[in-house]
Amino acid sequence: MTKPCLSLSDGRSNEKITALIYALYAASFLVGITAIAAIMMNYIKREDVAGTYLESHFRWQIRTFWFALLYSSIGLILLLILIGWPILIATGLWVVYRITKGWLRLIDRRAMYD
Repeated sequence: MTKPCLSLSDGRSNEKITALIYALYAASFLVGITAIAAIMMNYIKREDVAGTYLESHFRWQIRTFWFALLYSSIGLILLLILIGWPILIATGLWVVYRITKGWLRLIDRRAMYD
């Protein structure tokens, strides 16, 4: 079954949702629970962006969430032997990089994986 053609307003709506998800991930540095809302939105709206350049942004966001969770968990466990701090700091910087790069490419309406 083919996906019906999206109207321009649907595309703009999906762009706004993608930007909102980036904002929620950024806000998670202050209020961690927003990352949970963001990942839920990624999975709920994933089908709506299939076949568009936004699909790559969703893949980027989802991978960012899961890898950040993995690296943060490792960092937290290793806090007991003091090497967790560099891991947590590096993870935080990596997430900031991923959010920034993704958001900038979204503004330019470019896919994440050219």
